[in-house]
Amino acid sequence: MSTDSAAISDAPQGLKKGAIGMVAVIFMAVANAAPITAMTGNTPIAVGFGNGLGAPAGFLFATIILTLFALGYVAMAKHITTTGAFYGFISHGLGQVWGMAAGFLATFAYVVFEGSLIGGCAYFANDAVNTIVGVDIPWLVFAIGATVAIAALCHFHISLTAAILGVTLVSEVLILVALALSVIVSGGGPDGFMLDKTVLLNRAFESLPEGAFGTAAAAGSMAIGLFFAFWSWVGFETTAVYGEESRNPKKIIPRATLIAVIGLGLFYTFISAMVLAGNGAKASVEASISASPLDLFFGLVQSNLGTVLLDIYKALLVIGSFACALAFHNAASRYLFALGREIPSAAVQKTIGSAHPKHGSPYLASALQGVITLVLVLLFAFFTAVQVPDADGVPVDTPALVPYTNIYGLLALIGTAAILLVQAICSFAVIWYFWVRKVHSGNAITTLICPLIGGVAMLYVVWLLWDNRAFAAGYAANSLVFKSAPYFIAGVFVLGLVYALWLRYSRPEVYAAIGRTVMEDAHERS
Repeated sequence: MSTDSAAISDAPQGLKKGAIGMVAVIFMAVANAAPITAMTGNTPIAVGFGNGLGAPAGFLFATIILTLFALGYVAMAKHITTTGAFYGFISHGLGQVWGMAAGFLATFAYVVFEGSLIGGCAYFANDAVNTIVGVDIPWLVFAIGATVAIAALCHFHISLTAAILGVTLVSEVLILVALALSVIVSGGGPDGFMLDKTVLLNRAFESLPEGAFGTAAAAGSMAIGLFFAFWSWVGFETTAVYGEESRNPKKIIPRATLIAVIGLGLFYTFISAMVLAGNGAKASVEASISASPLDLFFGLVQSNLGTVLLDIYKALLVIGSFACALAFHNAASRYLFALGREIPSAAVQKTIGSAHPKHGSPYLASALQGVITLVLVLLFAFFTAVQVPDADGVPVDTPALVPYTNIYGLLALIGTAAILLVQAICSFAVIWYFWVRKVHSGNAITTLICPLIGGVAMLYVVWLLWDNRAFAAGYAANSLVFKSAPYFIAGVFVLGLVYALWLRYSRPEVYAAIGRTVMEDAHERS
């Protein structure tokens, strides 16, 4: 390891080098996005509260924008390899103040993402066990158990996590492909394949109309559809987080990133379009707005693949969301580690910023992340509620939806807004790095045009969310957590700015090292 100053002369031992190859990096990045969780959990929200049958087109639009972003992102990754990823990239592009602020915000996003997926995992697990074996185990038991198990797994060598994620990812993809092929073999659903209504790009920007297809649907907002489409990708960019532990980051990270974003995009668009076709227009909307939104997928699996595969699907949904939480835990702990080893405190560097002497894992940062997740889950469990209107429109307490609506939904909204802002800043950092600072020469398409379009588009999606914020959280719209979300995001960003400015004037040698801890063979590559 090296730094651009002597500020961290006693830097703790780094992460284990050469621990994983390209396949492992891709598996962890795609597992972060969790295909089965993204499809089963997010598609109903996009259909029932967003752009309706245009949800697959929303995934296609997100594919295009995130590919443009990724082209600039990987151009930066070819020259800088650091566990801090966004934190390091933005520090090199826009300077340490922006880098530290973005680092705080990215860390915050990944921290809450694990909490979000723990909520989803607990909700899916409660449903699976209840319907498969007839035992109603409280969701909180699953949430606590998953949090503890993830913290324990991440204490060890990263290859253990990579192996687990690889197996779960392959299983997820196989059963989703089987479901889509079953629709194709049967010639579509009651309305055919409906491709003109689902995948044409203009459909992404059409909101679900009130009473659509003769259902009781309230008017949706295309902003929600687009937002949850982008949320379905969050995690692909974590390829760069594993740069220090990969065998050849100069080649592996750029290739893995592009494979992950494009592969996920095409897969999401295809699967969601086939599921809507298999259900038909009316049934798709009805299922998505019901108190059992997962039936959009469960009902189709039941009818096309049978009860046994439905049970397997439910089990894989639990395992997939657990794997996704595991991957986010890995990413969050590495961000905490990257920040910890550059904070001007020997105590912090030797704890949060230290790696395990045997396993080469950020074990103390991982333990801290586990504690944060556990606290988040307990706060949501005991201090939030969900009310769903009954047949007469009277709000009724529905505690079973707390992990799905409040933990999974709200934390996903908050985290995605934060990470989209960081990605937009990173896009402009790429432009600044190559075209203003001119540290290296860059291709105009990949380092100027693509990141510019990608950055502006991400800001547009965040603005859409803000403009539709009263509608965004669905049943949790009145939650204090949701109302406070913009202040959480702004507060974390400002805290990073203030901290960086304080370092600039009080500890200039430490300030100079912000975001500069990189791999020796990667720093300022030609």
